[in-house]
Amino acid sequence: MAQEAIPVSGARLGRAVGAAGAVGGGDRTVHGVVLLLPAGEPLSARGPSPLAYAGVRPLARSLAAAGRGEGLVAHVVRYRGRGWNGTDARLAADAKWAADEVVRRYGDVPVCLAGIDMGGRAALHAADHPAVNSVLAIAPWLPDDDVAAAEEPVKQLAGRHVLIVHGTNDERTDPELSYRLAERAKKVNRDTCRFEVHSDGHSLRQHRPEVLALAADFVLGALLGRGYARPVADALAAPPPLGLRMPLASGFGHALRR
Repeated sequence: MAQEAIPVSGARLGRAVGAAGAVGGGDRTVHGVVLLLPAGEPLSARGPSPLAYAGVRPLARSLAAAGRGEGLVAHVVRYRGRGWNGTDARLAADAKWAADEVVRRYGDVPVCLAGIDMGGRAALHAADHPAVNSVLAIAPWLPDDDVAAAEEPVKQLAGRHVLIVHGTNDERTDPELSYRLAERAKKVNRDTCRFEVHSDGHSLRQHRPEVLALAADFVLGALLGRGYARPVADALAAPPPLGLRMPLASGFGHALRR
């Protein structure tokens, strides 16, 4: 059931991408759903950002294409607004509403929350929704205040598959903060890993094919039961810091093609 705090005219799902013929009402062709969570702002009363929404569409299309034959559907979440807004944590609340909506439309299917920037934080926070079995956080925005960073929750990640991806040269969201969060998360959830994209920035443009391939491998493994590629399996199994500072190798996507 959708959260009552979110009005009908507020958060909503973008058009379904993937699983040809998938519609509402629990279509049996849908075996897994990935919800794309766009970037946002720490504090804002403005409406949702069209640019942020457009920024996650390529990832939605890439994931849907990779899993189309196995019943994977992707939706981009349209927030009520672009602001996290302190304890309101609006983007996380909208992510949970979106997971509720997936259950209403498709029934009992596993959900992956895949967020970029502030959307990555929303994905991590909303992981305790019963339908969510995995979280993909790309260049997540996290508080840079020491006290706030230490209080970022991680217990909700228990029992989920978690992948964090961050460029080492990111000047917008600090990669060291995502490492520290991953280190804390690993203590409550062994199925946590983190990949570093060396020399890349916040947008991860230099290694976009590798990042898309890594995201697809993780999502298809978590949602549809495909075996993870060796680097992902090794990262999940390795203790800190190895599994949390795993380098994303150049040509990762090509290495998976048969």
